[in-house]
Amino acid sequence: MAEAASVSVAFLGSGGAGVLTTGSMLLEAACAAGWDGLLTRSVGPQIRGGEACAMVRLAARAVECHVPHFDLLVAVDWLNANRFDSEIHLSSRSIVVCDPQGGEPPAFVSAAAPRLLELPMKDINKAHPQWRANMLALGAAARLLRIDAAVLHRLIAKRFAERGAAVVQANLDAVRCGADAISDVESMPRLAPPRPSGAQRWLISGNEATGLGAIRGGVRFAAAYPITPATEILEWLAPNLARVGGALLQAEDELASINMIIGASYGGAVSLTATAGPGLSLMIEGIGLAVAAEIPLVVVDVMRGGPSTGIPTKSEQADLNIAVHGLHGDAPHVVVAPQSVADCLFTAQWATYLAETLQTPALVLSDQFIGQAQTAIDRPPDVDLVGRRKRAEDIQGPYKRYLLGGDQVSPMSIPGTPGGQYTADGLTHNERGTPTAAAAAHLQQLDKRHAKLERFDYGAHWATLEGEGETAVLTWGSLTGAAREAVDLCRAAGKPVRLIAPRLLAPVRPAAMIAALGGVRKLLIVEQTHSAQFYRYLRAHYDLPADTQVLNRPGPLPINAVDIHSALLGGVAA
Repeated sequence: MAEAASVSVAFLGSGGAGVLTTGSMLLEAACAAGWDGLLTRSVGPQIRGGEACAMVRLAARAVECHVPHFDLLVAVDWLNANRFDSEIHLSSRSIVVCDPQGGEPPAFVSAAAPRLLELPMKDINKAHPQWRANMLALGAAARLLRIDAAVLHRLIAKRFAERGAAVVQANLDAVRCGADAISDVESMPRLAPPRPSGAQRWLISGNEATGLGAIRGGVRFAAAYPITPATEILEWLAPNLARVGGALLQAEDELASINMIIGASYGGAVSLTATAGPGLSLMIEGIGLAVAAEIPLVVVDVMRGGPSTGIPTKSEQADLNIAVHGLHGDAPHVVVAPQSVADCLFTAQWATYLAETLQTPALVLSDQFIGQAQTAIDRPPDVDLVGRRKRAEDIQGPYKRYLLGGDQVSPMSIPGTPGGQYTADGLTHNERGTPTAAAAAHLQQLDKRHAKLERFDYGAHWATLEGEGETAVLTWGSLTGAAREAVDLCRAAGKPVRLIAPRLLAPVRPAAMIAALGGVRKLLIVEQTHSAQFYRYLRAHYDLPADTQVLNRPGPLPINAVDIHSALLGGVAA
């Protein structure tokens, strides 16, 4: 069989069956063997039980999105499997591994007429109750994918070492049994050989990368209330902040979280909170206070399906409007968006740098797709992006905290600085911070807060710009990877297409966007929203080509490279 550029695998089971662990271990074993890969999860909104699916794409090169069809589906059980009928697509060339005593496959599986391979997990578990069905599934998948058994066994020994030799041996035996139960491997696509690489590689999620970027940017205090899908940022930060002399405090709610980091930042600590859409809604008034008082802070929003509670476990980009427009009054602030799992690190660090340098709130719009996805990356280089807050130290005469002039970033005193006392609240104030209702002072401070963001040089980091041609894809956030793959498909067919993906969403950069769109006659805007929020935001601030089309879809179904490629070739399917 010819080598495949990538192979896609789905592990399916009820909540608690361990399929997410199985997918993570398969990805880790494949990456240890030299391949690249991406793991995303799809689960129900239940706290326990329900449905769960781990989706893994392996390749000889870096991949940042899934493809429409899966080559292999391994079902630990069929309970609630019908809930994935719109997310898992199979074909007659697909292979399905399942238990012959596990009941009939759901209709979406049977309709595809895939090749079925039997793995009698229930019978094996009766004979070996200490074995787990998900480890049998892992062994079967590794055999079909031709992953070196020695690599997988080393991983299992390391993963379960703390639980004792008996647990390690039981898992090794289960994986071997699962592999031995699969005889037909020739019909499975064979991955291209892994690329040689001597670089140190990390297996990391977007949420973990966000936490690391924040620490690299100087964050030393975090306060937050757990919320899906942002909680892993807090779980990662809790021990790692302590290692660098910082601290994380679990607050009683999101209102307390935002007020805690405002207070900590006012006291001189570089501060962050992480939340999702419902939490961001609760924080809006506090963020406005930070704008008015010019207090730097970072707010990470790992977006999920909305409105209200929506779909907490699935991805969407529909918090864009509230992030850029949600504050009452004229409240300029920074909004940035990471474009991949690896870029979560850089963007979080850059957001911290911008917040501290410009003395303003910086919102980071991640989402469930990249936040909870795992991938292998080369160890990122250290980037010298640590914000240096302009501080007032040797104060002579009356201290003007909100001094006008220059770059409009006025020196900020830390409590206890001799002569540096000032009022920091949300009322309109003059240069000294004294509350006032005077129209002139109000206008001056509005101009000041606007100008310091508009005049700043954001450099090349503001957007990812790739390729040439009269056709372009304009997207943002987690869809950047899918758009890049679609652009590559077009280029391979001899059709030049540009990729434009802003990392900086606010403030807008009209001159930079004009340059990026120079010569573009046909534009495709791609976004994961129901109401085309990104398109409408772009139209409000930028001149777009006359031939501009929009490919938008709400969550939870992601837009993939094939969708974008089809839209570029012809009509747009919303």
